[in-house]
Amino acid sequence: MTVDILIPTYCRPTALAVTLTSLIAQTYRDFRVVISDQTEDSNPVESGEVQAVLRVLQSHGHVVDVYKNLPRRGIAQQRQFLLEQAKATYALFLDDDLILEPFVVEKMLVALQEENCGFVGSAVIGLSFINDIRPHEQKIEFWDGSVQPEVVKPDTPQWERWRLHNAANLYHIQKDLGLTPNRQRKYRVAWVGACVMYDTEKLRSIGGYSFWQQLPSEHCGEDVLVQLRLMELYGGCGIIPSGVYHQELPTTIIDRSCPANKYVVSG
Repeated sequence: MTVDILIPTYCRPTALAVTLTSLIAQTYRDFRVVISDQTEDSNPVESGEVQAVLRVLQSHGHVVDVYKNLPRRGIAQQRQFLLEQAKATYALFLDDDLILEPFVVEKMLVALQEENCGFVGSAVIGLSFINDIRPHEQKIEFWDGSVQPEVVKPDTPQWERWRLHNAANLYHIQKDLGLTPNRQRKYRVAWVGACVMYDTEKLRSIGGYSFWQQLPSEHCGEDVLVQLRLMELYGGCGIIPSGVYHQELPTTIIDRSCPANKYVVSG
């Protein structure tokens, strides 16, 4: 398999089923699915809706591996656990509450292979904000040449790129510019959440998420930290159109007062 799709999940059988359903019609087919569940008192992956989708994926020739990863020790440990299961050249970390257009996996893979960078992200769009147009948050910096390493730090102009991923900003930009899956652009990011494809060996070369042991169990921003490290060494980018939509459910990471980059000082 060229791509391992790594999905952390917790207490979301229906959302997980929707996410998995959007993998069935992907134009790129050479992927394995790995699910790590941290639900303590039930088994969402064994629910009827999830099992039905898994049977379809398996009938299409996809290998599906499911793990129970307990006790819960935070999302960074969950991601590190998934990375340790990865066997493919590329690892697509996918949150359990998304909807993907059929072109997403293929376009992410092509972009990552073209640039040979650390990661490519397809930022999520919240279509409940389709009528909430925010020109002040829609500044986008395209990569006109090849993606290069860059240093992005808090409290710098580059850090403000995160606003681009708010609400439905990407949707409005792609419509205004007439961008399509066959007319896609790469752009500079601060970081990308929820749907990010990594070069597996590059991610491992920076230690992956092994810093999880330095964090309190309730934390956030683990993906920000690894992407900042990867950008500094290898570069990273986002692609537009992203083709990824958020189901807009309540977060399962409620306490966001402990961002990883504030706790982990060195690599």
